[in-house]
Amino acid sequence: MTFYTDHYLATHQQFDTLINYTIILTLLVLLLGTLLYYFHHQLQTKYRDLGIIILLLLLIFCGLQVTNMEKSQAQYFQSTQMRPFIRAVARDHHLKPSQVLVNSTTLNDGIIVRFKKQDYRVNFSPNEDNYTLTRTHVVDHRVNIQD
Repeated sequence: MTFYTDHYLATHQQFDTLINYTIILTLLVLLLGTLLYYFHHQLQTKYRDLGIIILLLLLIFCGLQVTNMEKSQAQYFQSTQMRPFIRAVARDHHLKPSQVLVNSTTLNDGIIVRFKKQDYRVNFSPNEDNYTLTRTHVVDHRVNIQD
């Protein structure tokens, strides 16, 4: 079972987006270089073909980025709700936010919160303005902590 810390939620949510932007920027630079070679050597069509391939890859990654942006925006909104929840649990139980672990990056009913080596299931009210923690026991005690 994987648990996430407050630090992880603050810093690692946009990593996939950063990778996609890096690939798009690299493809743009390659396309520019290929276009320069093509205009310099207009008789050689291999540069034109290479430019078309790079352009198609660039369009594919841009389309993927738009799709990922929509998905990551919803996840980012939900993860920004998770951090105040972690702080509220820490404040209510006189802990530091770094001592509270959760098993989900999004705020929803049924997540597991771990602190002081004990696990609790979270139940939210219908409008999610309050919660109850119920002591629970996990089947698999092997824990992977993402920090």
